[in-house]
Amino acid sequence: MPPMFRRVLRAPGRLAAAIGRSFNPVVWRRRGLIAGSATALVALVIAIGVLGWWWSTEPAAFDVRANAETMAKENGEQVVTGYVTTATLIRAVDTLLHKPGGYLYNDMLPPGVLMDNMPSWEYGALVQMRDLARAMRNEMSRSQSQGREDPDLAQAEPRLNFNANSWLFPSTESEYKDALNYLRSYRDRLADPDQPDAQFYARADNLRAWLEIVEKRLGGIAQRLSASVGEWRVNTDLANSPGAKQSTPTSNEVHAQTPWLQIDNEFYHARGACWALLHFLRAARVDFSDVLDDKHAGASLDQVIRALEATQRPMGSPIVLNGGGFGLFANHSLVMASYISRADAALIDLRRLLQEG
Repeated sequence: MPPMFRRVLRAPGRLAAAIGRSFNPVVWRRRGLIAGSATALVALVIAIGVLGWWWSTEPAAFDVRANAETMAKENGEQVVTGYVTTATLIRAVDTLLHKPGGYLYNDMLPPGVLMDNMPSWEYGALVQMRDLARAMRNEMSRSQSQGREDPDLAQAEPRLNFNANSWLFPSTESEYKDALNYLRSYRDRLADPDQPDAQFYARADNLRAWLEIVEKRLGGIAQRLSASVGEWRVNTDLANSPGAKQSTPTSNEVHAQTPWLQIDNEFYHARGACWALLHFLRAARVDFSDVLDDKHAGASLDQVIRALEATQRPMGSPIVLNGGGFGLFANHSLVMASYISRADAALIDLRRLLQEG
């Protein structure tokens, strides 16, 4: 029989065998396992994406005076000098730890390990918390330069300076929670008339010392944001310093450019820093009100606050754009740098008023 006829006669049998295999329970179980695994994988990816989007939500601003009054009412205390600043720092640290997703900077699992914008926001805010805690320990709680430091602030400040990305033994969160407890203890002692050893001295020199640190922080942030487009700038490291020297020579012009993959990180670092600083300055406006009025410096501080408020406007774009300065697309980093530079310039005037006014 010719081969062609043999193939024709075998076709029904092959078809029947294929149908039989397709209805084989083992085959169906394998196909179900593959389909179920694929469905579970897609669902997991979607869940991680939604969770990451939720965790990326920036914390809302809060009223520093209302926050202090609420804390005082809950603890049966009076709002005394320094209470608003301390309560604001406590609220900021608590927000860092307990916002949606908690503290993400040290996360080792998804979606936290896959995120970079919110961890950058956290670190920017954390730096401002560290600076204020250091100023409170070294300046605001001491009567004079040789005065005794407050024991609670002496414990809180180094814990806030603990490694920001330690996830085990001890974890960063555990250290920051301890710092939070010490800050609460200082707040309670501050409001207790029977514990006069806990003090907050709202003096012009104390405020000026902290603002000097803030001024440098804002200047550095603005410089990194401006470098998003890459620029050659004149080296001013030794400007206005006759006879000054530096360790190694550098060129007269310096090229500064933020790496492309770091642009959004620098932007959200600035957002977080300005969020925390905005609340701290509002608190200082309350606790140092007499000093500011005496120096006629209240309007200058209000101008700093107004400039920082602009940095917290909602983003109208899902991504941080890095267009040219006068290009077709926006450059969010340059806009942020503009607001921060305005705040920094107002800070210089404010510090001058506090010193000479």
